[in-house]
Amino acid sequence: MATPVVMPRLGDFMTEGTISKWTKSPGDAVVQGEVVAEIETEKVNYDLQATSNGIFHPLVDEGSVVAVDAVAAYLLADGESPPEATPAPAPAAGTPTQVSAPPRAASPARADGGTVRSTPGARRLAATLGVDLSQVTASGPGGRVVEADVRAAADQPAGPALPPGVPEPSDIAPLTGIRRSIADHMRSSIASTAQLSFFLEVDVTELQRLRKEASSQSDGTIGMAHALTKACADTLGRHPQLNTVLSEGRILRFSQVDVGIATALSEGLIVPVIRGADKKTALEIARETDDLSARAKDSKLLPDEVVGGTFTISVLGTVDGFTPILSSGQSAILGVGRSLEKPVVSKGEVVVREMMTLSLTVDHQVIDGAVAAAFLRRLQQAVERPAALFK
Repeated sequence: MATPVVMPRLGDFMTEGTISKWTKSPGDAVVQGEVVAEIETEKVNYDLQATSNGIFHPLVDEGSVVAVDAVAAYLLADGESPPEATPAPAPAAGTPTQVSAPPRAASPARADGGTVRSTPGARRLAATLGVDLSQVTASGPGGRVVEADVRAAADQPAGPALPPGVPEPSDIAPLTGIRRSIADHMRSSIASTAQLSFFLEVDVTELQRLRKEASSQSDGTIGMAHALTKACADTLGRHPQLNTVLSEGRILRFSQVDVGIATALSEGLIVPVIRGADKKTALEIARETDDLSARAKDSKLLPDEVVGGTFTISVLGTVDGFTPILSSGQSAILGVGRSLEKPVVSKGEVVVREMMTLSLTVDHQVIDGAVAAAFLRRLQQAVERPAALFK
């Protein structure tokens, strides 16, 4: 029976990926676990492995952009013919979608006589929408025009309407690639949730002292973000209402605490996940977070490392506070601002303490205000009496 080779989802924002290279030729025998393709996305480069044995039969050319969960190739039994690839209705989550193999199309020429580098899907879409590919800004791998670029160009008015009184823009950039994916994700999050944010200033003086002491006694460095991840994971164990996901009208509760750590890249944002963070020490969280962050910057994360998560932390150490936006159906996200020394009143005296603002955004459909406030107060206790975080 033919086994489909589908485009995997390599991140919450991913909608499509590029087959940058087939590592097998048509008719080659493939063994389960062998790499059959090199995939490029806005955030991750990935070697796609075969899930079974078979004879390799690609459906798309190298350079093609393929939707997540769509079939890009088949692994066939000896003498078997590939299934007829026809468009299928939208699948349930996790179900592969069959798509027909794209016909080859000639690359369009630029006005200077050169060739516009573009994927077959982009050329077909441009022909359908009447878009001149030579006028489209490319965002795909290797400077190729991809389908998202064509859609963005088609959506652009011929002459962009400007607010009254503003000067002519020095540059107009289409919203494409990872920026378009993030924009779509943020709009979807706001539209599908009832977001409510809470702010609390906490004293991190003792936490700073203990994390530095723990770092000096180990072979790794425990940063403030690592210590707060541990504090959040422990607090979620006591307040499991926030360790939930809302999906299709159902509240999904989890006993395992998987914390996503929002990580800034030059071109956008990625959220690698610390699995079972409540069962790990602060030092283990530090090592894993540093490894994930380093590989995220090199586009070497694995698919399972950038999807899922039951709670998210976003750290912006350059501002006092901010309002984070919920991600991927999650019920809560914690925003962490910078820490700085301030005069505060303690036991009737003015003293200097290191203070930090925490901002918690919740989905009010799932989390009541009193529950969110109780979580923040418990988190404050964990942060201000932090000895248990470093056991």
